[in-house]
Parts: sequence; C-alpha cells; structure tokens
Amino acid sequence: NLDPKHRDRIAFLRICSGKFERNTFYHNVREGKKMRFSNPTTFMARSKSLIEEAYPGDVVGLYDSGNFKIGDTLTEGKDFMFRGIPSFSPELFKELVNKDPMKSKQLEKGIQQLTDEGVAQLFVKEVGNTRIVGVVGELQFDVIQYRLEHEYGASCEFRSLNFHKACWLTSDDPAKLKEFCRLKYSEIVLDKDGNYVFLAPSAWMLRLEKENNPEIEFHLTSEFKTSTEMA
Repeated sequence: NLDPKHRDRIAFLRICSGKFERNTFYHNVREGKKMRFSNPTTFMARSKSLIEEAYPGDVVGLYDSGNFKIGDTLTEGKDFMFRGIPSFSPELFKELVNKDPMKSKQLEKGIQQLTDEGVAQLFVKEVGNTRIVGVVGELQFDVIQYRLEHEYGASCEFRSLNFHKACWLTSDDPAKLKEFCRLKYSEIVLDKDGNYVFLAPSAWMLRLEKENNPEIEFHLTSEFKTSTEMA
C-alpha cells in the first residue's frame, strides 16, 4: 500500500538466474498458474520507473492483487521452490477485537494483508474463530492498529493473552496428532497456511507436553513446511 489513495500493493522480486522480461509469462510454482507482468518497476529513492528486463541481483517491483506470498518462486516453467523465509515463534500474543462490526470486512482484509507482508503472524482458533496476533515487540501492535485504522478504515483493540511460545506441530501418526489437538483445543490454533500450532501457556507446560507426546514434534519455526524442491 504505497499510496493510501489507491489499493495497490507492490511485491518485490529478486532475480536469481536467467533474465526477467516484461510481458513474458512466468510460472507461479505455489499457485501452479501462469502470470504475466505488464508494468514491472524499479525504484530509486521516491521515484519509480518501468523496466523492460532485469538480470540476476536486480530487484523488481510487481503490482500485486493478492497473488503473492513471501517466499513465492517464479520460474519459466519448472516446478521447484527456494526455501522460504521461516516464521519464528512470536514473543507476545494478543487477541484482535473488532470495535466496529460495520467494518468487519475491512478489518479482515487489513489484517490478512498486513500479516502477508510479515508485519506480524496471525493465528485463528477453529472453535469460535478467535483471531490472535503474534509479534516480537509491543510496538508492533501499535503499528498494526494505526495501519488498520488509517489504511483500511477499521477500528480494533488488542487484549493480552498469556502464552509462552507458538509451536508448529507435525507427526508421523496423524491419529495421535488429531487426538492431541482435540484434547488441547483451547491452545490449538491454525496459522495462515492452515497448519496446526500449539500455543504453550508456559515453558514448563511445553516441556511436559513434549515428554508426554514423544510421537509429536514441536517446532519453534515454520521452516519445516518448506522444501527446496517439489514433486
């Protein structure tokens, strides 16, 4: 959202190999579809200009209508992905509360776009659809609240929650994982990709759950979800 008067977004793409050309179709590996860019741009201070081609090391700005996520890979046709930027466990957790029900759509769109940018992490409880925002520093909540109000016209507040860490869950035994999530439903949330995450109330509780559930792995980053190559 470089210009608040226009709802455009810019995704920044680093060229890793080959040559990027304007109006050429490229393959978005995650979405499995072809994309063409008629207005790729480059930036210098406050100015931006249209480019026809770019080379390894260049960073190109692409107008984004919501198609991109951090870590996406564009190729000329091959299905492979670079390892993405991992999500680390936040240090602070707060519930996102809508203060104006008439602006629910604006709030939903705003928090989704801000978390897509990597400003914070969004977790959603399956039961009750409670939205929990996780950040590293307290100031991030103020930034999110300000941007939601001034860029999206949404009014919200944050309510503090006492969680120690967010742990992404995996297991070779799907039944065990499902049962754990059922028993711990009050601390289980979904991340933006629909993965199960355990919000540990304390360091002691996290250690206890690890000891009692050896068949379940508790990850403090989401990097396990990415792979350098796709089938």
